Order: sequence, then C-alpha cells, then structure tokens
Amino acid sequence: MSQSPPDHTVDAARLPVMLSTLRLPSIGRHWQGFADRADREGWGAARYLAALCDHELADRDARRIARHLAEAGLPRGKTFASFEFAAVPTIRKAHLTALGNGDAWLEQGANILCFGPSGTGKSHAAAAIGHALVEGGRRVLFTRTTDLVQKLQAARRDLALPAMLSRLDRFDCLILDDLGYASKDQAETSVLFELIAERYERRSLIVTCNQPFSEWNRIFPDAAMTVAAIDRLVHHATILEFNAESYRRRTAAAAAGIAA
Repeated sequence: MSQSPPDHTVDAARLPVMLSTLRLPSIGRHWQGFADRADREGWGAARYLAALCDHELADRDARRIARHLAEAGLPRGKTFASFEFAAVPTIRKAHLTALGNGDAWLEQGANILCFGPSGTGKSHAAAAIGHALVEGGRRVLFTRTTDLVQKLQAARRDLALPAMLSRLDRFDCLILDDLGYASKDQAETSVLFELIAERYERRSLIVTCNQPFSEWNRIFPDAAMTVAAIDRLVHHATILEFNAESYRRRTAAAAAGIAA
C-alpha cells in the first residue's frame, strides 16, 4: 500500500508569531519580500537564509547604536561634521577622527585630556569623539563633572559608592566635561579622585578643563591628591591643546559687525 508523501508546506501565517518568539523582528518584517525576490532570481535556501540573517544583524546593530546614543547623554549636533577645524589650528582633523576610532587607546584604558580657554571647542571635540565611539559599537557617557561628582558623593553617603563605580564601569569611556568647575570641597574631590583611580589603566576618560595642571590645586585641595590624580590621568594619555579664540566671542563679534 503506497504512502502519501510528507507534507513540507509551511503555514506562513505562523511565521510572524514564531519570529516574534525568537526575537527576530527584522526578519519578521522582511522575509516575504526576500522570499519573493528569491523566487524570481532562483536563490538557493542558503543564500536566502544568509540574506535574512545579514539584514537582522544590521538592524540589530542599528538598534544597539540608537540605544547607546540615547544613554550617552551627548550634546546634540556636536559631531566631527560640525566641528570648525579651521578655527582651532592646534587640532588636526586626522588626529581627532583617528581617536574617534578608539580601538587602540580604549583597549589600553588610556585617556584624552583637552585643555584650553572657555569656548574653544573642547567640549565639542570630546562629544564628537564620543559620538564616533558609539557609532563604532562602544558605550560612552558624557556628563558635566560637577553633576557626576554630586551623584558620587550622594552614593557615598548612601554607602553605595562601590555599586555606582561598578555601574560606571560598563562604559568604555566617560567624558568628564568642565573638570575645572568641580568644587574643591574635600568630600567632593575625594570621590572624583576615587573615580579616576578606579578606572586607571582599565577604562578610559576624556576630560575637558580650562585650567592647566599648574592650577589643579584649585580642584584638589590636597597636594598629594593633586599629584596622584594628574599622574594617573597623564599616564597613557593624549593631550590636546585648544589654543584659539572663543567661538562664542567670535560669534558675538561677527553679529556685532553685521549689526553695525
């Protein structure tokens, strides 16, 4: 007695549910279009599956980058594309964009230190590097130094400082903006030093500051702590000098000229 051949048909109506359960939303959206193309062009099963997987992986990367950009707190619009390199001759575009690739110095737990007067592009450059790092798959957090110091100090009061430092350790790079404005209160600067010491040679920092090292006694009131902080930051560091006229001053002068 002959047997009926096995039924190899697929209930296409079940695919959306199965793909949702497997957490493959991109394949869920695009499988039908790829199937139609595969039928027209005579793709084999392996090519069809590879095309779907490539699309899912690319979409997953895009979603991850979007999440990391949202958590990074980077200022809007501060990228390499909007940075005025011509206004800061001490900063080379090739050098800055290479730092944005990040692989070598991040793997070393190295730092980037940006010095210069207010309004010369330090924060913009730091944010642009951070944005490029996120686009490259890294996790970054941009924060005003004073804001982070206050959170660290509150965590210490709540006996939760180790836990907070551990959470910050998830970020490949912390961008501490305007370190020079941090209070020189002993309690606040001690938690800042703990952060620097905790990340030393393991996780990277980008620091912007409008005060040279010779004036860091205004940030760290204890001389030994000042030396120790500088020593840890400078070791394996790239130092960028922003010697230029303030962008805000140039903009105001240009506006005044137009008004005149």
